[in-house]
Amino acid sequence: MATLGAVVVGILLTVSVWLLFTKPKASIPAGTKPLPGPKGWPLVGNLLDVPPQHSWLKFKEWADEFGPIYQINILGKKHVIISTEKIAKDLFSDRGSIYSDREVTPMASTLVGGGMTFVLLPFGDRLKRWRKFVHQQVGGIAANKYRPVQIFESKRLLYDLIREPENYENWVQRFSAGFSIRVGFGKATETGQESYILTLIDILRELERCASPGAYLVDSLPILMYLPEWLAPFKKEGRRQQERERKFYLELQSEVLDQITKGIAPPSFSRTFLENQDKYDLTYIEGAHVLGSMYEAGAGTVAAAVLSAILAMCHYPEWLRKMQDEVDRVIGDNRMPNFDDIPNLPLIRAFYKETLRWRPVTAGGVPHRLMKDDVYEGYFIPEGANVHGNIWAVHREKELYPDPETFNPDRWLMPEYPTYREPLTVYPNIQGYSAFGFGRRQCPGIVVAENSLFIEIACIAWGCDITLKKDADGGDIPVPLYDYVPGFNTQPNKFPFCLKARSKKKEQIIAEAWIESKANGSDILS
Repeated sequence: MATLGAVVVGILLTVSVWLLFTKPKASIPAGTKPLPGPKGWPLVGNLLDVPPQHSWLKFKEWADEFGPIYQINILGKKHVIISTEKIAKDLFSDRGSIYSDREVTPMASTLVGGGMTFVLLPFGDRLKRWRKFVHQQVGGIAANKYRPVQIFESKRLLYDLIREPENYENWVQRFSAGFSIRVGFGKATETGQESYILTLIDILRELERCASPGAYLVDSLPILMYLPEWLAPFKKEGRRQQERERKFYLELQSEVLDQITKGIAPPSFSRTFLENQDKYDLTYIEGAHVLGSMYEAGAGTVAAAVLSAILAMCHYPEWLRKMQDEVDRVIGDNRMPNFDDIPNLPLIRAFYKETLRWRPVTAGGVPHRLMKDDVYEGYFIPEGANVHGNIWAVHREKELYPDPETFNPDRWLMPEYPTYREPLTVYPNIQGYSAFGFGRRQCPGIVVAENSLFIEIACIAWGCDITLKKDADGGDIPVPLYDYVPGFNTQPNKFPFCLKARSKKKEQIIAEAWIESKANGSDILS
């Protein structure tokens, strides 16, 4: 015990010396000024002030006090927090050549990701090659070839929501996971409880947990990486997770390769990669990981957004009724929604865009690492600073979003709001929207995500009534307004509500549509 205590003291002394000698110099270039920000504690700075969960809420509080751009110091590391759309555009887009890097975090990037997680890749050759491949698969009009799978999944979603509404989380997650693994690796999904679906979801959740700010001390004290594994259990945890993830994605890819050899491989990203590997300039292992990363990006964000949309329907039922009026007027009650309806359903589009504003999935954003010293409006920002676009705060900028805490899709539809754009056959949409990041690091799969959000929300509005549950005395059981799981991406914890088909006729149409699609296998990609 004494020996272990001496080791711990030695570690602490080493850390203290390291902090002393690596702390950035306080001086800044002449003619510039330091960013404002909260005063920190000796040595640790603001480490103890940042909550380990939902840090974006604290960052918004500080923005209200210190302004739309400020800095915090965590163990000598500068973090710059941005809280308006304009500043985010000025830096991440207009100066993207120096604001497109990522910090290589010891836990998520290195130990868990092994340098193979797309969203966390630093700026460089691998990012450029991977992003080119992803754009070719899901960017622009390429995204529309996956619509048959999304239609297939929307029919199944509606059918199961009406049959078993209490299992809504699984059905919503299955839509995203089933779609992602179908287009990624050609695998079909039935229940959403298949072992490969559960493993994929667990890998995603672990990555989100490990990438959350403050989850691991080693991300703030990289010197801890020099500790042996027996003294640093986080290293063993990260290694095991990395080995598990790589083994799983390689097994999925190997299965597709075997199907190609036998001439039975269905269309998928993996098949496209394996049949054209030289064209894409990716190694075999890189291919497995970039495909896995595409799943990780797609499966979690869309499902979380749909769950938040259902939460909004519970708290703001008047907007569900307005959407129902719109789909009834445009579509009628003889068929389910399809993608031809997009231009004629602006309220559906406004509803899911407002959901992403009201409850952004990646609420704190993914920090960008500044690649060289910069000056913005007289403020000095040092090279190596982590610059956070705090999406939670950006989406609550009062000048752009009046009464920001109120869920109000009209802000996208009415000319009196600053966010209004026309024509309403095109706008609102989520292309380029800050909910998916900023600048050159914005999610390349926005078109695919929008297609999924549109068909899911339109189908729910067309086919379902959602109301609050009643208690034994007939009163409404309250639904929490903000009770969200912690993590890099976040979604509401399970909440009670009632869901049923809007009519017997629509229930029959939904059942027949799903039975026909299932029998015809209409999830097959063309």
